[in-house]
Amino acid sequence: MTTELRRLRNYINGEFRDAADGRTIDVINPVTGEVYATSPLSGQSDVDAAMDAAAAAFPAWRDATPAERQKALLKIADAFEERAEDLIAAESENTGKPLELTRTEEIPPMVDQIRFFAGAARMLEGRSAGEYMEGLTSIVRREPVGVCAQVAPWNYPMMMAVWKFAPALAAGNTVVLKPSDTTPASTVLIAEIIGPIVPKGVFNVICGDRDTGRTMVEHPTPAMASITGSVRAGIQVAASAAKDVKRVHLELGGKAPVVVFEDTDIAKAVEDISVAGYFNAGQDCTAATRVLVQESIHDEFVAALAKAASETKTGAPDDEDVLYGPLNNANQLAQVTGFIDRLPAHAKVEAGGHRVGDKGYFYAPTVVSGLKQDDEIIQNEVFGPVITVQSFTDEAQALEWANGVEFALASSVWTKDHGRAMRMSKSLDFGCVWINTHIPLVAEMPHGGFKKSGYGKDLSAYGFDDYTRVKHVMTSLDV
Repeated sequence: MTTELRRLRNYINGEFRDAADGRTIDVINPVTGEVYATSPLSGQSDVDAAMDAAAAAFPAWRDATPAERQKALLKIADAFEERAEDLIAAESENTGKPLELTRTEEIPPMVDQIRFFAGAARMLEGRSAGEYMEGLTSIVRREPVGVCAQVAPWNYPMMMAVWKFAPALAAGNTVVLKPSDTTPASTVLIAEIIGPIVPKGVFNVICGDRDTGRTMVEHPTPAMASITGSVRAGIQVAASAAKDVKRVHLELGGKAPVVVFEDTDIAKAVEDISVAGYFNAGQDCTAATRVLVQESIHDEFVAALAKAASETKTGAPDDEDVLYGPLNNANQLAQVTGFIDRLPAHAKVEAGGHRVGDKGYFYAPTVVSGLKQDDEIIQNEVFGPVITVQSFTDEAQALEWANGVEFALASSVWTKDHGRAMRMSKSLDFGCVWINTHIPLVAEMPHGGFKKSGYGKDLSAYGFDDYTRVKHVMTSLDV
């Protein structure tokens, strides 16, 4: 008996469509490794149609009052709550994530973030007017930038879609959003939810591969390109956008240092760090996967971390005892496996280090110790359930090693010494520093990095401002 594959479609100008030339991509469930759906492989004509729709819808959406945009976003948030179980099911099929954790850890913050930006829609203001030259009044206006081309990643398809469209729509922009080719299902469902709430053309979804994303970024219509993805992809987007001087918003890779000092409560730190390292199979740019431990507690800490890893479960989405599901795709499984296979002789696998089962893309919770600062696995993003451990002597060495990578997204410091925590948070070259915790995010606070982790902020008023432009208006008082 043959099961008919689900057919996903683009959402352009208020209607669902196949790719103009009929091309499709197979979508694979990472739990089983089997195809469960097809999605459009969109080309130039599909991108043209979406951009034309977004451009046509922009003037009216731009000119809608902030209260009208807020009302629409609040309706979207309510609709997300009403369709929560559908979103959870689609996301789990997309990614293999545990159902219960998706229900508790993703739906509530997504809804909260949409409501935050609904409030931000009514804060689109400039600084106070004033006479800075005799007889002339200056006014500063905040305006939407225009059509936004947005590319979301496969690690958090739903939540990253929210981080993209919510501030853009709140500020008065229109959107063409592309999900990853491996995780289009929940984004297509989001289009179904948002479609009846906003005017046609305000929100569009285009499915496809890297070439589709490149076509979107290179298209002359968008005023801004926003991507969450790899450093390689970010560099390509920035280079493409530079040709016609588009604004660019990049949230790229991470290699978060987790600096643990000898006065730390080891049991509490291990518990929190293991969750922050293995959650979502470590497929998180902020994941607590690069641990630096003061040498006096190194052995005790590593033993406790290895024990925690051995007690952490990965498995099917409907198993309520699992912390994480599979890696997202076969390429990612090969990448994680490759890092472990290439470990230098001085490294020691303390726990895990192997695939789990022969179906799907599951990988065991892994701890690797004995590593040096210039090792490949320290310098490069693994993006899997692998926690590395290095031993440092003092604060200066910890800081040098923590900052000694090309990424600068997130970090954490674990100590009871307030002065040390403040010194480290000042000197750590990362967009976020957590103290005695790792990975909590709130809508009111900015998220974004430095160096090769990109530029621009998600969430917060800073993220909202990124989707606006500033205009100076000066008027004579003599007329």
